[in-house]
Amino acid sequence: MEWFPNFLVFALLGGLGIAVIAAPLGVFMVWQRQSYFGATLAHSALLGVSLGLFWEIDLTLSVLIFSMLIAFGIHQLAQKTQLSSDTLLGILAHSSLALGLATLSLQNTVQIDIMGYLFGDILSVTPSDLILIFSVGFITLIFYLYHWRDLLNITLNPELAQVEGIRVKPIQLQYVLLLALMIALSMKIVGVLLVTSLLIIPAAAARRLARTPEAMLLFSILLGISSVILGLLTSMSLDIPTGPAIVLVATLIFLLLLIKKAPG
Repeated sequence: MEWFPNFLVFALLGGLGIAVIAAPLGVFMVWQRQSYFGATLAHSALLGVSLGLFWEIDLTLSVLIFSMLIAFGIHQLAQKTQLSSDTLLGILAHSSLALGLATLSLQNTVQIDIMGYLFGDILSVTPSDLILIFSVGFITLIFYLYHWRDLLNITLNPELAQVEGIRVKPIQLQYVLLLALMIALSMKIVGVLLVTSLLIIPAAAARRLARTPEAMLLFSILLGISSVILGLLTSMSLDIPTGPAIVLVATLIFLLLLIKKAPG
């Protein structure tokens, strides 16, 4: 164990858990062109950190709760506002990030590693983090076992899915809440500025290899896992931050797959 200490085991398990959770969420984010939605949730997570410090509560719990509230609010506003979704998400993303940074700056007595939250610190993953990650993974598995076909139909044509009796809005709400959970948990792994990349890049790369939705999901999982493992090794070899290393490896895989002709 001297050659492979516990913190590296926790880091590896946490990264792999997040990669597996991100795969089914990421493929639908790519199909539904919702990358900006993920970025908005990621940026708003920093406000959850600042509020957790202000109220002196556990930061992971604060981010989880606040991210889910933001996701619910975005889902409700999208149904009622006359603004386009891109405009609404842009306003919320930048205003929540600015408010979070401003709130942090006002708390002069609090010492916090802001870079760790912006770019992640996978080596700080704890056993309690792993319990949360694998719990969310189990919830995600149950959700997709029940709603995989429903989500495919909603992605293709939400109006037709509604006519066919699919509960479109409740399923979409459950999806965005799961997305908020995943982003909140991923903040420690890759940080708020990079978390959306872990959702989008493996899914976009998998699109170059797959002919069916199920194959794209499988390839997305494999590419996400590969990115985490190779990113950890790259970080240790070159002594660079682990979160950016994981994203850079995922990006390199995507660029290499761009050369390959997409399946017909």
